[in-house]
Amino acid sequence: MGMAILPQRVRIEQVRTAGLVRCDPKTKHLIPRLQHGEIAILAHEDLDEIAAKGLIETRVAAVVNTRCSMTGRYPNRGPLLLLQAGIPLLDLEEGEPDDGEPSLFEVVHDGDFMTIIDGSLYVRDRFVGQAQVLTKSEIGKRMAFAQTNSSTELHRFLDNTLQYASLEKDFFLGALPSLNLRTKIQGKHVLVVVRGRTYREDLQAIFHYIREQKPVLIGVDGGADALLQAGFRPDAIVGDMDSVTDSALTCGAELIVHAYTDGSAPGLKRVQRLGVKAHKYPAPGTSEDIAMLIAHELGAELIVAVGTHTNMVDFLEKGRKGMSSTLLTRMRVGPKLVDAKGVSQLYQTRVSWKALLVVVLATLIPVTMLASVNPVVRNILRILYWKMKLIFT
Repeated sequence: MGMAILPQRVRIEQVRTAGLVRCDPKTKHLIPRLQHGEIAILAHEDLDEIAAKGLIETRVAAVVNTRCSMTGRYPNRGPLLLLQAGIPLLDLEEGEPDDGEPSLFEVVHDGDFMTIIDGSLYVRDRFVGQAQVLTKSEIGKRMAFAQTNSSTELHRFLDNTLQYASLEKDFFLGALPSLNLRTKIQGKHVLVVVRGRTYREDLQAIFHYIREQKPVLIGVDGGADALLQAGFRPDAIVGDMDSVTDSALTCGAELIVHAYTDGSAPGLKRVQRLGVKAHKYPAPGTSEDIAMLIAHELGAELIVAVGTHTNMVDFLEKGRKGMSSTLLTRMRVGPKLVDAKGVSQLYQTRVSWKALLVVVLATLIPVTMLASVNPVVRNILRILYWKMKLIFT
């Protein structure tokens, strides 16, 4: 990348965005470190909705993506959500990895002060890269293209699903690995929480169910943090342990590390560094599938799933090209699975005027009866009446 002094006149008169930089190629590792007003630099092709919401919550000043935020493969809503929240989104025009030019991550580091002027990136008054400023109009065009491309992408997705379902069916439909948990699941309801779309709203919608039924609570990676934020402590945490906080891992929940089929489990090292014991569960598929299978095999009466991934866009946003394990898991679990994803969108509570009238009348009746027999109350009401009359006349 070439270096050039930022002209003093431009720096003063045409600055669009400026702030301290926070960078990480993995968005899920970057978001917890971001502070209000910082500029996020990431490498996230087809920016997904969950990542966008996380960036919005941190109230970043701008997002610079070293990958294409929306390729048009499928209609990912992340870029549009950022723009609707008033956060500038820029796609960096980087060359190929072997063209000799350093990547932005090699030039810019945490804590650097970056200035963005109409797509030009400057650090310490030196030019470090040129980016495309994405607009709602541009995102709209890409979204329209993605809609026309969805049929082709769906064919690929289905082919991948069927191909891997054929390879993985022996595991998911055969005898599963044994697991001796201290958490008792037999005959109980189990709530499996994944940090997917609408998980916050859905947890709020079934809040009373959780309080009354007291199901066994299983958080899948970041789903454990979702439970803690909602005021519940997870009984167990299942996952790769790469997108869950240390505070969740040390909250007292039973940990089940999802391992590869060869037994290797990179997430186990992190758990061991925290000094916490964990079970290891080697299996293909996603961690949310494993959580459901464990609950099913240990005798759960009912499995309620929140925030799980159930459609093509969900899986493509997770970087998965098919859903074979999810298909096989749901076939095995069968009717005991209740999917609560999106339940919060089924209805919106509204207070009608009739209901308000009933409440008001129900309140006035005892007050009127009390006033009829108590002279003190009658005097107070008379004083209030005259005060109101004086105010409004």
